[in-house]
Amino acid sequence: MFNSFLSKFKDIFSSSTKSSENPATAGSTPVIPVVTSDQTDNNRVVFSPKKTTKGTKGSKVTTPAPAPVPTAQINQALAEAQSTLQNAKRLETEAKTKEAEIFQRLKSLDDKEQYLIQKEKTLDAQTVSVKTKTDQLDEIYRKQLEKLETISGLDVAKAKQLIISSTEKKMSDWIAKKIEETKEDLHQREEELAKEILAESIQHGITDTVAEYTVSTISLPDDKIKGKIIGREGRNIRAFEKATGVELELDETNDIRISSFDSTRREIAKQSLEKLIRDGRIQPVKIEQVVAQTKTEMDKILLSEGKRICQEVGVFNLPVEIIKTIGKFKFRFSYGQNLAKHTVEATKIAVNIANELHADVNTVRLGTLLHDIGKVITDQEGTHVELGVDLLRQHKLPQAVINAVAEHHEEKAFSSVESAIVYVGDAASGARPGARYEVHEEYLKRMKNIEEVARGFPGVLSVAAYQAGREVMVIVEPNQVSDSEATVLSQNIADKLDEEAKWAGQIKVTCIRETRTSSIIVGSKINKSAVKNNE
Repeated sequence: MFNSFLSKFKDIFSSSTKSSENPATAGSTPVIPVVTSDQTDNNRVVFSPKKTTKGTKGSKVTTPAPAPVPTAQINQALAEAQSTLQNAKRLETEAKTKEAEIFQRLKSLDDKEQYLIQKEKTLDAQTVSVKTKTDQLDEIYRKQLEKLETISGLDVAKAKQLIISSTEKKMSDWIAKKIEETKEDLHQREEELAKEILAESIQHGITDTVAEYTVSTISLPDDKIKGKIIGREGRNIRAFEKATGVELELDETNDIRISSFDSTRREIAKQSLEKLIRDGRIQPVKIEQVVAQTKTEMDKILLSEGKRICQEVGVFNLPVEIIKTIGKFKFRFSYGQNLAKHTVEATKIAVNIANELHADVNTVRLGTLLHDIGKVITDQEGTHVELGVDLLRQHKLPQAVINAVAEHHEEKAFSSVESAIVYVGDAASGARPGARYEVHEEYLKRMKNIEEVARGFPGVLSVAAYQAGREVMVIVEPNQVSDSEATVLSQNIADKLDEEAKWAGQIKVTCIRETRTSSIIVGSKINKSAVKNNE
């Protein structure tokens, strides 16, 4: 295409050159090639023929001859045309290359499209085939299931239940076998485990103080106070022993020992003597007032002791009446073992055992704390277990705790593992070597028996036994017993003690009969003149 265009272009230029050389040629219209300014951009040549100028009608206009074109300009035009043709060829080549690439890509896309269409058809065919086979399998499964149900006479639900029952039976046999093996292993090791648990529990339950039995000690600041306690001719110490029912023992040191088998009396005497020492005014009347006041304040002492015991074992928020009753533990002994110390020790042992066995620790703690609470209830009839259970029921404590208290002496079968742990804690504390001894318990019984025998006579106001029962002080009502009758009464008490107390050795019975008179001075009768003179 470009070659033909170039040949035509050359022909035009050659013809124009010939016409310019032969100006005599008539009737020919010269054509001048005009190369536009945008040849490079558009790659094209525009030819504009030169128009002839017409004259007026009837006249003939002669066109002037064109000026000859220079050869340099023609050569320049030819060079530009050649450059334009080369650019056109290059562009044509690039266009053909791009066109070939596009055709190649279109062909590749067509191939892929054909492949995907074919694959889709194949997948559709496979899906249909799979669905057909699945339906066939479902039908075969249904027929087989119906056939199995017909042969076995069971439907699916019954067959499932039968399998589950069979499996449970097999597993239950296996579990029972494992349980028996575990029990046998524990039975072989139970003694060893029990020793380990008890040994560790007893270590945690060791108390850091020694229980007081029959003696309390008070340290005096100086000898002057000791003289005041004795008083002139011993009247103060006699008044104190008479008011409290205890025996005071003084020696060369500044210590006073308060001796009595009754721990409550001993505590009242100790509190009273400490108050008298702080006050400094020690005389018979003051002694009686302080002792009477201390007896009325005994509830506060019991409440304080009860709170201390409860806090030591980690029990809180008990009713006030029960806390007061627990406070009496400090003043109660069982076979020589202080009840408060025994309770704390048994509770610590039982709590540690409960922790090891993963039992209910709170039930064990409370049950062990209250297991001997009936021992301090002296105004009712019954065993200490019955009295304790009745008291706990009155205050509506949990039934598990009441059961533990009721069963801690094996009078009833254990209803729970917590009851058994309370029993073990109590037995471990009471049965350990050195915890209790029979002699002290028998001693307390004999002392109480002596006082009960003496108190059984008419006219007796109070009785106090001293010196392990070898001395008995009997205070009588002066309005009911005369001096002569007091002498006879002391002999009768001694005879009765010799008959019933069965006490080896000598017993000294002392009857005290005192008559007191008092007068009241009215302020209006005071001698006013004496008062003025004193002023």
